[in-house]
Amino acid sequence: MEFPTQLLYPIDQVLLALMIFSIMFGMGSSLTVDDFKTVARYPRGILIGFLSQFGLMPLFAFGLAIVLELPPAYAIALILIGCLPGGTTSNMFAYFARGSVALSIAMTTASTVMALMMMPLLLELYTAGFTEAVSEEMIAAGADAEFVIPTGNIIASLVLVLVPVAMGMFLRAKSRVWAKTAEDTAGFMGIIVIIYLIGTAFARHSGLMLQTPGSIYIAAICVGLLGFLFGYWMSWLFRLSPIFQRAISLETGIQNGPIAFAIILLSFAEPVQSQMLWLAILYSTFIVITSSFITLYYRRVGKLDYEVYKNTSIHNRLFGEDYVTGYPEGFLPKRIKNDPSQGSTPSQKRD
Repeated sequence: MEFPTQLLYPIDQVLLALMIFSIMFGMGSSLTVDDFKTVARYPRGILIGFLSQFGLMPLFAFGLAIVLELPPAYAIALILIGCLPGGTTSNMFAYFARGSVALSIAMTTASTVMALMMMPLLLELYTAGFTEAVSEEMIAAGADAEFVIPTGNIIASLVLVLVPVAMGMFLRAKSRVWAKTAEDTAGFMGIIVIIYLIGTAFARHSGLMLQTPGSIYIAAICVGLLGFLFGYWMSWLFRLSPIFQRAISLETGIQNGPIAFAIILLSFAEPVQSQMLWLAILYSTFIVITSSFITLYYRRVGKLDYEVYKNTSIHNRLFGEDYVTGYPEGFLPKRIKNDPSQGSTPSQKRD
C-alpha cells in the first residue's frame, strides 16, 4: 500500500503536539497523591487490569497480526497499540457506563507508569519477526541499515509525555480551580484536534480508505473489541463487582491513542512511519465509535446493579459491614442475585 503524500503536514504535527501536551496536562490536573493511594485500595482490580492491559492486549494484537497476515509495518503498529497504557478517555466512558471511575483513574495512573518498563519489553517480545521482515524489505530497496525497534526513543517518548502529567499534578496541588479548568479545556481541545486530524486526513487522502485492505480495518476495530470483551470476562472470573467489570472492560479496550502518535512520530522514520500512523488513525477513529456503543449498552444493563451497589455501600458505611440490606421479594433479578461478582459482604451476597 503506497502513500503518495505525507499523512501529517507541519501544521498537523504542531496541533498533534499541542493535543498530546494538553491531554496529558489535563490528565495530570485530574490527579492527586491520593489517586496513587487508591491503587492500594483496589489491589485485585489493579492486578486484573494489569494482566488485561499488558497481558491480553499485546497478545490479541499479535494474534490479529498473524491471523490477518498484516504487512510488517502495520503489524508493528497494531502491537504498539496493544502495548499502550490506558487513556483518560476511558475514565470518561467509565463514568457514563456506570462503572467505577476511581478504579478507572487508578488503572490509568498505574498503567501509564508501568508502560515505561512494560512497553519496551513487550515490543521486543512480539515484534521480532516483523522487524526482520521490515529489514529485508528495506535492504531489498537499497537501504544500508537494518530496521530495529527504537527502544531508547520509545522510553524517551514515554518520559516526555509524562512531563505534562507532572506539571498538571503540580497545578492541581497549587490550585484546584485552575486544575479543573485545565482538565476540562484539555478534554475539549483534544476532541477538537482529533476531529480535525481525522477529518483532514480522510479529506486529503480519501483514496487511502478505498485502497486500505479490509484486514487492516478488521485489525483496527477488533483489537479494541477484544479488549472490551476479555477485560470484562477477566474481571467477572475474579469475582469483581459489576461496576468494576465495566471499568476494567473499558480501560482495557481503550488505549492511549495520543501516546501512540507521539511514539510513532518521535521514534520511527519512513518507510514505516506513514503505515504505522495510518493504522493509529484508523484505531483512534473506530475506538471512539465502538466505545460509545459499548458504553450505552453498559449504561443500560448496569442501571440496577449500580444503584444496588451504591445503596449497599452506603448502608455498610452507616450500619457496618454485617448489615444486610432488605429488598422486596423479587426486586433483584437473577442476573444480580446469582452473580458471584456482587461482593463478599453479607449485604451483597444473594443466595
